[in-house]
Amino acid sequence: MTHAEANACHAQLVEEIRRHDQAYYVHAKPVVSDREYDQLYRELLDLEKEFPDLCTPDSPSQRVGGAPLSAFQQHQHAIPMMSLDNTYSQEEVRDFVKRVQKLLPEEELVWTVEPKVDGLAISLRYEKGILSVGATRGDGTHGDDITANLKTIRSIPLKLNQNPGATAPEVIEVRGEVYMTKKGFAKLNAELAAAGEETFVNPRNTAAGSLKQLDPKLVATRPLDIILYGLGEVRAAGGEVPATQVEMLSWLKMLGFKTSGKSWLCRSVDELLNAIDELDKIRHDFEYETDGAVIKLNSFQQREKCGVTSKAPRWAMAYKYAAEQAETKLKAITIQVGRTGALTPVAELEPVFVAGSTVSRATLHNEDELVRKDIRVGDTVVIEKAGEVIPAVVRVVTEKRTGRETVFEFPKKCPECGSGVSRGADEADEAVVWRCTNPDCPAQVRGRLEHWCARGAMDIEGGGEVLVAQLVKSGLALNVADLYRLKTAEVAALERMGEKSGQNLIDGINASKSRDLWRLIFGLGILHVGAGVAKALGR
Repeated sequence: MTHAEANACHAQLVEEIRRHDQAYYVHAKPVVSDREYDQLYRELLDLEKEFPDLCTPDSPSQRVGGAPLSAFQQHQHAIPMMSLDNTYSQEEVRDFVKRVQKLLPEEELVWTVEPKVDGLAISLRYEKGILSVGATRGDGTHGDDITANLKTIRSIPLKLNQNPGATAPEVIEVRGEVYMTKKGFAKLNAELAAAGEETFVNPRNTAAGSLKQLDPKLVATRPLDIILYGLGEVRAAGGEVPATQVEMLSWLKMLGFKTSGKSWLCRSVDELLNAIDELDKIRHDFEYETDGAVIKLNSFQQREKCGVTSKAPRWAMAYKYAAEQAETKLKAITIQVGRTGALTPVAELEPVFVAGSTVSRATLHNEDELVRKDIRVGDTVVIEKAGEVIPAVVRVVTEKRTGRETVFEFPKKCPECGSGVSRGADEADEAVVWRCTNPDCPAQVRGRLEHWCARGAMDIEGGGEVLVAQLVKSGLALNVADLYRLKTAEVAALERMGEKSGQNLIDGINASKSRDLWRLIFGLGILHVGAGVAKALGR
């Protein structure tokens, strides 16, 4: 094959794969089988291997590749990425509409309502139709350049469509939200649990954490997707830029972007509130989590007239839905001992479905909360879940009491090690907390090691709850220093482990030696030293 023939073949393969990616990942309408797609992709890789100069930044082969980064570079947004004012009150929505009408007294206002995707805000910058930079919102002015990670998301086009009705501008910044699908999150956690590894808390945190990984190959294994909903800088030679939100969403779709596909056009505040209620009824059917509705003026010209404050636009607001609640039976109260020795009561519940997942446990915080809310074993309780790690018991349904409920007696000894407990004020939140007085309590030892290995601290791959418990039980690791003395063979000999798993942990421990100083400080688990304080100390 001559170079000219290879070039023509390469262009055809790139275009064909790009069309199939859009059909599958953007429109959810695949036109070829997985096997046929894989064959096309293999042909592309083989061709680029034989003719390396044909490999361009917009080639599908560039979605995953390259060595892990040592750190992210900072990217300055051409136009700041602002956050939105939010409310839980429909009355405040009415007040918001009145304020905007005062700014535009002679004009008719038309609004759009769209789902508020619960993910990580990002910006995509295209120059001459090719993706050049993808970045996080950061502080609104500067964010992390995570282009390599964003390229792994198949619904993000590397090259924009060129249609008669939608020609890609010279420069265009598109804003959106990266999320993890609910099904993908459940599958990922099931795989981690089966492997005895630590599971993730919720889809939003997992999506955000995934994009902060320095290795794009790892990011490529995560079920991430994106919804685009706004614009940053746009430089178009002919000025062919949409004038409204509705036109813009249609334009973005023609350029090859994925939008929510759900939006309402409203001409009065009553229509607007009805749209918010309609969205609330159907939002749990979406593939992504959403915790609210975004209200925006439809007209871009009117937005310009309204302007912005130092933090948020005056022409938009996020309405957040109230935390979901459900009734269930409190079967028992157990005590968890944390890494600082704090004894936390936990409600063991009859499983109940709330806010998209089944809940069987909820935090009761401390003894004072138990007394204040008069929570008893056997009570019917109302639980609430609003993105917390563990849902909380809001109140007791006292009218359903039978007289057989029992008051819980807080233990006077640690349930883990039998040592004495002492009661004192927790300076972090002014709550009164019982603590185990034995620093060698197995629960505290496990908690300290889990905290050290956690993603927010030293980020040791494989150092999850199950493995840490085995290390402590076997006596192989009773403190942080012991982790760094571990041998592959020792770890491999543990239950459900092997040579490969053992080596992965040792590799993760070795990799942690180059972490930032603040991570080490935070990982030590010093009482009241959170990530923010650790970063300040590290500076």
